[in-house]
Amino acid sequence: MNKYRKSTAVPDDGGRFPLFPKLIATSFGFGFLPVAPGTWGAILAIILWLPLYIWAPAAVTVAVTAIAVLVFTVLGTWASSVSERYWGPDPVVACVDETVGQWISLLPVVPLCPWWEILLSLALFRFFDIVKPLGIRSMERLPRGYGMMADDILAGIYSAAILIGLNILILK
Repeated sequence: MNKYRKSTAVPDDGGRFPLFPKLIATSFGFGFLPVAPGTWGAILAIILWLPLYIWAPAAVTVAVTAIAVLVFTVLGTWASSVSERYWGPDPVVACVDETVGQWISLLPVVPLCPWWEILLSLALFRFFDIVKPLGIRSMERLPRGYGMMADDILAGIYSAAILIGLNILILK
């Protein structure tokens, strides 16, 4: 039995998982960290994004984050589809979807915002990702990597929407 699978319904094909899609699917290996791989994927997003928040102007922070979201959505969808062939449907170690969703949640958190919004973005994103309200769960029904990525993208969008509303109230 493969320890990375939620289910044993899909057998391994006996091949060796190629390194590049494995690195992307597992958010550069963060998905292999013990306990809550999805949270580790979201934390990696913050770690990679934090230098932008600290040193870059707001426009650069938003632009680079948006580019990362686009690039890793495409790569993540592909790598997540590949991961299902080796680890079965929606394997727990494939956390690139959480990394992308967290970046989306961070889009409204620019250098003008208070630092605690970073923690709030993580809490909101993980809430929406775990509870899956408001149509998020239905996104999982999409095939292969599309379903793996779509629910977290929507969770990130909901989190970002709340943060945008909060920023309108705070930064008036």
